[in-house]
Formats: sequence, C-alpha cells, structure tokens
Amino acid sequence: MYVLLLGAPGAGKGTQAEAIVREFGFAHVASGDVMRAMREEQSSLGAKVRAYYDQGLLVPDEVVIEAMLARVTGDAPGYLLDGFPRTFAQAEALDAALAREGRKIDRVIYINVSESELLERLTGRWLCRNDGAVYHETNNPPRQRGTCDRCGGELYQRPDDTREAGTTRLAVYFEQTAPLIAYYRDKDALVEVNGEASIETVERAVLGALR
Repeated sequence: MYVLLLGAPGAGKGTQAEAIVREFGFAHVASGDVMRAMREEQSSLGAKVRAYYDQGLLVPDEVVIEAMLARVTGDAPGYLLDGFPRTFAQAEALDAALAREGRKIDRVIYINVSESELLERLTGRWLCRNDGAVYHETNNPPRQRGTCDRCGGELYQRPDDTREAGTTRLAVYFEQTAPLIAYYRDKDALVEVNGEASIETVERAVLGALR
C-alpha cells in the first residue's frame, strides 16, 4: 500500500505519521531524510544529489523522484510518503513513474487546518537560552513574560517562529502544494481529516481511513 500524507506546516503530520507507522508497520519515507541520506550515499544517484547540493542548486524533480522511488521498494507492508510530492508537476511525474512499475498511490490523507489556526501553531514559540525549555504565547506562556519559569533564563524566539516567517511558509505551501488536494480528490484517493480536532480524534480518523 502506498499512502501520501498531506498537510501544511503545523498541521501535525509528524504526529500522525508516527501513529500510522506504529499501527500498520509502514516504512516512513520522508523526503528530507531521504535526500540527506542520499547525499552521503556512495552511488551514482548519491553523486547526482551531491552535485546539486554542492552547487547550491535545487535538485530537479526527476532526481528527487528517482531518489524517493529507490526507497519504496522492498517487503514492507506499505510505504508512507511524507513531504513529497510537493507540487502538481511532482505528483504527475510520481504517478507516471509508479504506473510504469504497476503501482499507484492508494490513499492520500489530507490533514486540513485553517490558516489562522496554522499561524497560531507555527508562531509564538519561545525558548530558554539556558535549558531549552519551550513556551508558547498562547498555549503555554511563561509566568513572567520573557523569563523561563524553571531557571529564570532569558527567553528568545527563533527567526522561523515569528508571525512573518509563518505567513511566508504558509503562502509558499498554499501556492505550491494545495493544488495537490484537487488533483488527488479527482482520482478518488483523497480522504480529508479535520486537523483542528484533538490529537486522539485526528488519529482515529486517519487510522480509520487506512483500515
């Protein structure tokens, strides 16, 4: 079985991927992990990937697809694709590559979360410079603003955790990846799950869609 997990940054894909792997024993094929591992691999494909990384170039779709397909062969009961495809062009190319081997994407789980909720999740995180404790302006604020409850250390915000950065990340996602929702819905492969419910409720819906 070939399953694709779709959702914007902050939708909770990582948490649900763990649940899917735990329940079904699928191999979790995350694009970032695959490309990092491929970059270190002493093979012709690894050399291709390194060449693009070393020149600071974007790895082209055909190389990414080749790298991902190399990770979805074997005797696993299923494969969970996470972070790929990211664009409509990649989805079409992946489908064509799978079809040549008599395979296809069986199910696409789309964890749907509103943009306002995603921004709330992605932004407002603060960390302690001393012990790394994590706080959130809304969900887990410190007792005293800017100060760690545990050690009194200074709290700081990573650049990726600002509202501006979160807005940019979501804009890129909705422009590039959101069209995949319609693409897979037209293929009758898409199951949409309300990602704003509790983690347990989302998990039950995700696992139920795969049983």
